Amino acid sequence: MREAIGEAEQARARGEVPVGAVVVLDGAIVSRGHNLRESSRDPSAHAEMIALRAASARQRSWRLDEATVYVTLEPCPMCAGALVNSRVARVVYGCDDPKAGAVRTLYQVGSDGRLNHRFEVEVGVLGDECARQLSGFFEAIRARRRHGTGH
Repeated sequence: MREAIGEAEQARARGEVPVGAVVVLDGAIVSRGHNLRESSRDPSAHAEMIALRAASARQRSWRLDEATVYVTLEPCPMCAGALVNSRVARVVYGCDDPKAGAVRTLYQVGSDGRLNHRFEVEVGVLGDECARQLSGFFEAIRARRRHGTGH
């Protein structure tokens, strides 16, 4: 999770919402990603999507059966669907997303028996640190807006 937090910091440094993800296979990180929606102008450029695409390219397969994905924020519906479709074994995330969480908070995509795949979920790993990273980012944006210095 520390590596995912580092990825989130890279997103923050670029003015992106600080979310980071890493994909681990056989105990080694095979890919990394952080949010790039603003800079890429791509609504699908979430940390998880970037990390899954890179892992699939490296493994030469869309199936990531044995993978664990570490992500700082609970995946949204799009990312949870991609995690199901890539057949990951496990998702570990830092903090819940009460507005868009699709793994535990609003929806439970990864454990829905109606889908063709399910994955194990571990919640709250370094969750306070992940939540502080996000809340600090949004507090800074609000402060800049209050002081008229842009976004």
